Amino acid sequence: MTSVSALIVSFNVRSHVLDTLRALYLTTGSDTEAIVIDNASSDGTAKAIQEAFPQARVIALTENVGFGRANNAGFKESHGEFVLLLNPDVMVDENCVDRLATFLAANPEAGAAGPRLVRPDGRPDLAARRAFPSPLAALYRFMGLSRLFPRSSRFNRYNLGAISPETVHEIDAGTAACLLVRRAALDKVGLFDPEFFMYGEDLDLCFRLRKGGWKIFYLPDAVAVHVKGTSTRQATQKMLYEFHRAMWIFHKKHYAPESPAIVNGGIWLAIWARWAAVSLRAWITRSSTVSP
Repeated sequence: MTSVSALIVSFNVRSHVLDTLRALYLTTGSDTEAIVIDNASSDGTAKAIQEAFPQARVIALTENVGFGRANNAGFKESHGEFVLLLNPDVMVDENCVDRLATFLAANPEAGAAGPRLVRPDGRPDLAARRAFPSPLAALYRFMGLSRLFPRSSRFNRYNLGAISPETVHEIDAGTAACLLVRRAALDKVGLFDPEFFMYGEDLDLCFRLRKGGWKIFYLPDAVAVHVKGTSTRQATQKMLYEFHRAMWIFHKKHYAPESPAIVNGGIWLAIWARWAAVSLRAWITRSSTVSP
């Protein structure tokens, strides 16, 4: 298989990251370069990895620097022709990584490719194939219209509802939970913007890849299972804040310069009003859900 470096950022998810590494090595072979960047976990993650998988490299950080910064630290130490962004709660199925790498090798215009992601109960993880979150697409999603009309090209444009998930197709963005990216593309556009702490950095990366002339694809025959939320539920209120802060960073960076001030002000207000509402609901219901 073409040279692949897997970057896995962990934070107090020892058992999950061990499962992720086990699945990775079982399906790709021990010659895969796996780099785990541990964000100052207190559960013995780094030691457990070194004992169970001595072939994996562990970068043990002394503080939690966030998802993007941690990945950037691992990227600097990686050597693969392709870089696999992989969450510590994602288990790749047999041939998943190989199919992604084979596709990128055969399609030089492709900067990244993502698999079909499913939850443990078989439900699709909709973040695997997305359009960029324009203000209108975000409005339809937050109003619930995307759920009412899941196959609509207008109301569910964000999750590409009008395109069959059974076909290979180009997408605006995948998810950093499991995304294979061409190193040559990253060398041109960079990996993650460190202004994002958690959430939004993958959308921003894909936006820059597309702007740089690269295409991004979804491959349904490459499959991985995403448990989802294992790290974020440890600090729900902080993650809700970061989720909404990421929305504003993305808009400010990519859309605000071409939007009227009154529109930008309205979007800022809408984002933080939503943050206040969902944070209050999470506090009342004791829900640990950040992003569905």
